Amino acid sequence: MFTRTLRPLVLAALASSLLFTTACKRDKDAAPDEDITSAEDSSDGERETAFSADIITAAAPQDETQSNSAAVSAEAVGRVYGSCATRTYNADTRTLVIDFGPTNCLCPDGKLRRGKIIAVFTGSDRRRHSGAVVTRENYFVNDNQHLATRTFVGLGNGSFSVDVTGASIVFANNGGTSAWTARRTCTMTAGFGTPQVSDDVYSVVGQAQGTNRRGVSYTAATATPLTKRGDCYKYFTAGTVSIANSNGKTLLLNYDPSGTGTCDNVASVTVNGRTKTITLR
Repeated sequence: MFTRTLRPLVLAALASSLLFTTACKRDKDAAPDEDITSAEDSSDGERETAFSADIITAAAPQDETQSNSAAVSAEAVGRVYGSCATRTYNADTRTLVIDFGPTNCLCPDGKLRRGKIIAVFTGSDRRRHSGAVVTRENYFVNDNQHLATRTFVGLGNGSFSVDVTGASIVFANNGGTSAWTARRTCTMTAGFGTPQVSDDVYSVVGQAQGTNRRGVSYTAATATPLTKRGDCYKYFTAGTVSIANSNGKTLLLNYDPSGTGTCDNVASVTVNGRTKTITLR
């Protein structure tokens, strides 16, 4: 089924969207402030990666041979962007455009959006859409401008990669600009070939590098592979990420501090030998 074949893209993006997301209690004993800013800035962009994949799955055409054919899932369209956007599809160029219009509209996820998301399908199998390149045009989220090219590539057997290039967020009210590049590889370790999503398991590795809105450069990389399960929609259930900045500070984010693999929003951060439990947002 179409939604089955595209769901790796969605899960990949969801995994990416959580890679740097922490509940940022500004406790200097818990994490360097520069790293927290880097985590926040990366999180904003990575959530848009998840939104890109959701758009592909929800709004892709049922019949690729006909321009503006119906979307794959009306229910998914309602969940992703509701009545905030108009959808067009050009079968000749395999281009999907989601237009939020020139003024802000409140989307189902609680964010205000305007501008366009453009997806050009690149996979060799037109029905499966085994790849896509996603860009933005005059696109803003909560009045912050988002720029990036996101390239999804199928690797076979349910696995895929996501490359983010030319990414930046220009924050409103002279709030600064963050910029970064990133790559994720999501290897499917269980659930391939079954109709349900709940038994899917992915091992996610990747890295990112950029400059946060304060002008501090950083790198982030999975220290141990992250585990993303289909029965745990929002969170990783295992794995660690190391975030280091140009000021010589390093934070280790652990998604499974209890070692039980529980699906919850509890994680920990370790800085200078001190560990603090946090709540993922």
